[in-house]
Amino acid sequence: MSDQPRRAAHDTGIPDNLLRFMVTGWATPPGTPAAPIEGIERFAARRAALGAAFPGETLVVPTGHEKTRANDTSYRFRPGTDFYYLTGNTEPDNILVLDVSANGEPAATLYCEPNPGKTDATFFTDRVKGELWVGPRLGLRQTAERFGIATKPLAEFAADRAKAPSAQTRVLPGIDPALDAPGGPAERDAALATHLSEMRLIKDELEIRELRRAIAATQAGFDDVVGGLAAARSERDVEVAFGARARRDGNEVGYSTIAASGPNACTLHWTRNDRRFGEGELLLLDAGVEADSLYTADVTRTLPIDGTFTPEQRAVYELVLAAQEAAFARCAPGNDFLDPHRAAMDVLAGGLERLGIIASAADALRDENQFYRRYSLHNVSHMLGLDVHDCAQARAETYKFGTLRAGMVLTVEPGLYFQPDDLTVPARYRGIGVRIEDDVVITPAGVDILSAAIPRRVEEVEAWVRAAAGSASARAASSSSSSATATVRRPSR
Repeated sequence: MSDQPRRAAHDTGIPDNLLRFMVTGWATPPGTPAAPIEGIERFAARRAALGAAFPGETLVVPTGHEKTRANDTSYRFRPGTDFYYLTGNTEPDNILVLDVSANGEPAATLYCEPNPGKTDATFFTDRVKGELWVGPRLGLRQTAERFGIATKPLAEFAADRAKAPSAQTRVLPGIDPALDAPGGPAERDAALATHLSEMRLIKDELEIRELRRAIAATQAGFDDVVGGLAAARSERDVEVAFGARARRDGNEVGYSTIAASGPNACTLHWTRNDRRFGEGELLLLDAGVEADSLYTADVTRTLPIDGTFTPEQRAVYELVLAAQEAAFARCAPGNDFLDPHRAAMDVLAGGLERLGIIASAADALRDENQFYRRYSLHNVSHMLGLDVHDCAQARAETYKFGTLRAGMVLTVEPGLYFQPDDLTVPARYRGIGVRIEDDVVITPAGVDILSAAIPRRVEEVEAWVRAAAGSASARAASSSSSSATATVRRPSR
């Protein structure tokens, strides 16, 4: 804990008598052992696998700190992905150190904040870490019990690190600026980040279970949005509805919700969500719940706000859907990671030709041209897991130019975006943006579409929106009727 009280400008001083009074008269903590986290053996196995790759070295993996939002307020803390992957710990400020023997066996130490309890004045004077301000920390003993890792006080980390030869130490870069090498990550440190990303390319059964949980919560969030769509007036209403579900059923949204209506759907990462709906428009909702285990879903549906696609909207939507089906067909172990993308682009290019937007699909698909990208913009897949764009530090030859393997979880998300001012597009299609995104796991036999229960096909989507609108109208009518029935006239006297 901090030796000096951390006070805000509006705090008054603390007299010595108050200090003495505050640290007495508290019940002794029960000392109940902390229950081990679920999957504790899997976290240990991951540390062992990491150590085997770096024999005779010291590996430093920090989780990071709370980040300032404004002045003395912070964003809600989310642990560093690799730190969590190796420990399961969600507290801030911790540092994992693996001292790996020459034969690759790691001795793990978690450097963390002690919890001195209410005998130390910082429990009420330190507004950043004090127990009465932000709640108790696990402390050294309970951290060791919960995560199965030996612990030491965070204050001892610097001295212990100074004893380790720098030539044999790697630090995961980009998490804690105080630990990063000056001028950017050294090649050794970058290699540690790469190896951890490549470890996460294949998900185990526990990880896939958590992804299913995140997707189930996401489906409930989409149902919430659709259920309130008839009464919603703006993109902000959609964001609020989904965000409430994310906090209720999970840790948080996995990324900033994209609730893009009308022409905003042509902006890939529209997160301002400040536009009012117009008549006959589409809503592109790209959103995912991050489970309490920090695994996140990433799903997109494009919805007709009034329940019916116009002929032009339907033509674009069905083209994107056909591209997604073609991509699913190429999701199988042994295929190139880019095979689903290539299959989807073939379909999109052919459709763009039929819609009169490009003259020749074959010409547009040539490597030296790629004209279809004016309207599709992005690849159709990325890895998914603890990060929405997971495994980002993996080498291209193992990821983008690698092959699909059983246990990989990825998105399949083709899209078409016809900008309102694009004169190469017939006027009737301008301002239409459609993306359909699902999360899949590669299996030994092919692919399992994890988000398949969320409606995708035109008739299913229209029925989904209309049914929700009908239910909302019925509830409103019932509420109105109940209010009228409950009105009782007082008898005259």
